[in-house]
Amino acid sequence: MSDHDDHDDHDDHNHGHNHDHHEHDVAELQVAVLTISSTRDVENDPAGDAIKTILHEADHSVSVRRVIDDDYDEIQTEVSRMVDRGDVDVTVTTGGTGVTPDDETVEAAEQLFDKTLPGFGELFRHLSYDEIGTRVVGTRATAGIIDGMPVFCLPGSENAARLGTAEILVPEAPHLTGLARRDEA
Repeated sequence: MSDHDDHDDHDDHNHGHNHDHHEHDVAELQVAVLTISSTRDVENDPAGDAIKTILHEADHSVSVRRVIDDDYDEIQTEVSRMVDRGDVDVTVTTGGTGVTPDDETVEAAEQLFDKTLPGFGELFRHLSYDEIGTRVVGTRATAGIIDGMPVFCLPGSENAARLGTAEILVPEAPHLTGLARRDEA
């Protein structure tokens, strides 16, 4: 059986539903960018700047941009606030995903996740390997869904923020956002 035949068989199993896999995609996202850092501010935030630039180039907007301390409770509070806002579709954090004792973004965010998206971290590390080699083992980039909103936690380096945003968020966030909200309609 050829690959084409397999595809036809798959189409026969749609049970009469006309299903466009991307019909729920959100074309223009409003994104919250939260930089997790005890030393940076919005004027000195190359990772946040890179995320904002890439999102704008892809016709998305940044509705919230903040720098918050690398503090478990503060991270949870701010991410929860983004979920409760009406002008945020996706939240992206940058920073606090390493292995030092003060890196608490992953622990704080994962406690809020209704669903985890393990493929995000796996793909991010795969793409990062060409740039940083085996050091990817110290990268804990993660993502999940909180109350219908995708939340992506990227490392704090400008290169990592650029890679994750351009190579994964821009192509996938519109689709994930639409899917995560599908039951809300």
